[in-house]
Amino acid sequence: MRMPGTHADRAVVRNDGLVDEQITPILRTDDAETALAWYARLGFAKEWEHRFELGFPLFVSISRGPMRIFLSEHKGDARPDTLVYLSVHDIDAVATEFGLTVQQAPWGPEVELRDPDGNRLRIGPA
Repeated sequence: MRMPGTHADRAVVRNDGLVDEQITPILRTDDAETALAWYARLGFAKEWEHRFELGFPLFVSISRGPMRIFLSEHKGDARPDTLVYLSVHDIDAVATEFGLTVQQAPWGPEVELRDPDGNRLRIGPA
């Protein structure tokens, strides 16, 4: 629902419901292979990778169902300590995999993780 006079009401590009759109966060990593192994514990799998040539930084796409994250070794793509929120159906299994206890936040259960590069992932129920 669009409210008259709001930014969404004046938007030139609108979601017409005809296409699936998504946002894909880019997380900085110093070692994509190490990050891939860590994210596999969360159920993510590598979709593809790109490297301009041997010895250049690696850029990797990983996914878990409809969720996708780009992992980049490129220095200018993202900053460490980024926060991403993931909504999953198996929060208890994620907590168990990482030896954590699900915490009760005011808005619901959550687990917070840090990947090998210091990026933060808050995980809550879908």
